[in-house]
Amino acid sequence: MLGTIINTITILAGSTFGALVRTGIGERYKKVLFDGLGLCCLVLGMNASLPNMAKSEFPVLFILSLALGGLVGTKLDLAGKVDRLNARFNVKSKKGNNGVQGLVTGCLLYCIGTFSIVGPVLSALSPTAGWEWGEPSNTYLYTNATLDFVSSAVLATSYGWIMLLAAPVLFCWQGLFYAIGYFCGDGMPEPMRVELSIVGGVLILSSGLSILGIKDCKTVNLLPSLLVPVLFYLLKMLF
Repeated sequence: MLGTIINTITILAGSTFGALVRTGIGERYKKVLFDGLGLCCLVLGMNASLPNMAKSEFPVLFILSLALGGLVGTKLDLAGKVDRLNARFNVKSKKGNNGVQGLVTGCLLYCIGTFSIVGPVLSALSPTAGWEWGEPSNTYLYTNATLDFVSSAVLATSYGWIMLLAAPVLFCWQGLFYAIGYFCGDGMPEPMRVELSIVGGVLILSSGLSILGIKDCKTVNLLPSLLVPVLFYLLKMLF
């Protein structure tokens, strides 16, 4: 669990640093950071999705996931709720960007990927249950923590203090997979991880398009898509 705690702390530290220096960064420099972040989202999204598509047992599952998840998210009006939340608390960056949308983007970047999914499971499977500093099974999480420190700092320079809220989200996400590893062994099927990476990569890519102002795909409405592969493999194991 130590790796997850460190990963959470690095997000808090990176977000705090970015929010503090935010006022001292000129608008043109913020724009460069913001555009760079959008491009990184595109690359990271493709990197998460494309390599895993070749490993998928059901290549059309991610299409079904996005379709069903998008329908559910639209029915629940998740994007509308986020917009109303922004209006209520006036969570806006100086660039006029949606603060809660930035938080969603951060959570996706921190939580989706091999490091953040497999890392907690490996940590739980170690003989010391992941509490030893030098435990090799924490390597994924330490690497993830380094990446998240940088990305959280960049995000906070654009969106501010709201990015601190991504830290407890990451802790709960990794804690879930830690519990799966601890109580069920390596009970999370590899195909489930593959499908989660594909769908999550598409959502990160969608966030990148929105950040760059190319296309607002209402990424928030697509978030339920992440539940479809989980439900699919749970049903598959039962029947």
